[in-house]
Amino acid sequence: MSRLIIQSHQEFEQYLGKKLGVSDYHTITQDQINKFADATLDHQWIHTDPERAKKEGAFGSTIAHGYLTISLLPLMWEQVVDVRNFKMLVNYGIDQFKFGAPVLVNNNVRTHVWLKECTNLRGISRIKLRVQMEIEGSKKPAFDGSITFLYHFNS
Repeated sequence: MSRLIIQSHQEFEQYLGKKLGVSDYHTITQDQINKFADATLDHQWIHTDPERAKKEGAFGSTIAHGYLTISLLPLMWEQVVDVRNFKMLVNYGIDQFKFGAPVLVNNNVRTHVWLKECTNLRGISRIKLRVQMEIEGSKKPAFDGSITFLYHFNS
């Protein structure tokens, strides 16, 4: 699917209530999990010890941190929509996230995006998106929730 190009609040409004698209697949590697563990100081063995996870874990391998999967949203959002003509973007909020299934090492994931709300706050666009991360081959999503961005478009 090709990326949408959005250059104004009015262009966002055209997609209210609609699916904006789906990102490319991204493979979660053990190296990525380990680096995330280093960055967040979360070295729980279910993430960072492949041998122990294989023997003692409930999933047969290491799994990605839930917050690692959420941290991929900016990358995946930019694969869905190319927002142009703005001065500033602010991550404003995340709401009602539920983790539905673990993301195992070497799983491929991608994110589906819908525009839930589009509000003009005196020249700043508050964009609320429903995001659902799909795990290739799984019936359950890794997560489902909402993220909100603030875009300050150029005049």
